[in-house]
Amino acid sequence: MRSALTDSVWAVRLHAADLVTSTCVGDEKIAIALRSWIDELPKNTSRRSRGGVSWHAAAHAVVALARLRTDDARARATALSRNRQWELRMYATRALADLADTVRLRALAGDADANVKEAAITALSKLVGHDGDDLYVAALESPDAQAARAAALALKGSKRADVRAAANEAFTRWTRRNISSARDVRVALLEAAGRPDTDDQPPVQTHTLPRDVVRLALGQRVLLRVVMSPVSGGGTFTVRLRGDVTPIMAARILSLARRHYYDGGHWHRVEADFVIQGAGPGTNEYVGYEQYFRDELGNVPHVRGTVGMSTRSHDTGDAQWFINLRDNLRLNRDYTVFAEIVDGIDVVDRILEGDIVQRISEVGRGR
Repeated sequence: MRSALTDSVWAVRLHAADLVTSTCVGDEKIAIALRSWIDELPKNTSRRSRGGVSWHAAAHAVVALARLRTDDARARATALSRNRQWELRMYATRALADLADTVRLRALAGDADANVKEAAITALSKLVGHDGDDLYVAALESPDAQAARAAALALKGSKRADVRAAANEAFTRWTRRNISSARDVRVALLEAAGRPDTDDQPPVQTHTLPRDVVRLALGQRVLLRVVMSPVSGGGTFTVRLRGDVTPIMAARILSLARRHYYDGGHWHRVEADFVIQGAGPGTNEYVGYEQYFRDELGNVPHVRGTVGMSTRSHDTGDAQWFINLRDNLRLNRDYTVFAEIVDGIDVVDRILEGDIVQRISEVGRGR
């Protein structure tokens, strides 16, 4: 573990920090390394150089330190919970959850960022249960799916008289927004209101075929270039749309790229030796495109470098990409492969959580 925390590749070092547990409590060298990552946090955390980190080291370290040395972690987690970088506040929230600091978690439940709010509400629900219902009811007003969903889940089974009405009102608001991919928050609100998920009122799906379906189905080679933002270390990689096996999904992805839907999106999920996921709005699993994508399961396996569609059940594609960092054949029967990387896999390997897509455009067209 000590060796991994000093590896030349930051992705390895961050993964090692995530694996630190209380079994390492007696190892002072590990504690020193984690403290230094936090205490040497750069002043400018809004950008990182290629191969380097910005907020990442301190974020992963404070969670690990909370499992290892509670006294060392408490003041540092509190300080990071006030940082202007929301990712640092989110990771600090996770550390404060391990430290059972319910006072600070209550404050973070009202954070301006929905992802921080989600983390705080989820933590409070586990620590104090329905003693936090006042905060959860207030969070039902959030326009952000992840925060409203977390609040609804925390309120499930509450005995408060106003919960049912508040959850029903929030469900009505979300239904009126006509977002297919908001099903998770609608179902959670129904559960909080004591209603079955069969009461959900999803929007009517429209299935107009995109204009490029036929040429993609006939095997025309279409490439998309993904340009990473300079503030995330830069670099580009190129994917080939597999319209020969997923013509409708590939055509819809191409249409979104032409409309600049993905420009400015973040990779919010980076799991070492598994996948990266994101490129959509909201920087969260529960924020996706308004209209679902249907599955197009084919014969292309989930091997390293293939690009799949994020879903949470059958026919719930939300337009978020995930890229396989290794062969993940167990995903074959549940997730559609709609593209494959043909150039720049080394850039993908360097992507860290929060890295920003500057633009995705068709090769030979657009910018």
